[in-house]
Amino acid sequence: MIRILKILVILLVLGFVGLVGFAYLGDLSPRVEDIREPVELGID
Repeated sequence: MIRILKILVILLVLGFVGLVGFAYLGDLSPRVEDIREPVELGID
């Protein structure tokens, strides 16, 4: 039972380290693009 608990803790730690590594090293910047669309204001 202790062996399974140790493996589970090790997997959780490795998952957390992977998540933190991806957050710092991964490209998380958003795509930026201009969107232009004509708007009718209806002022007469």
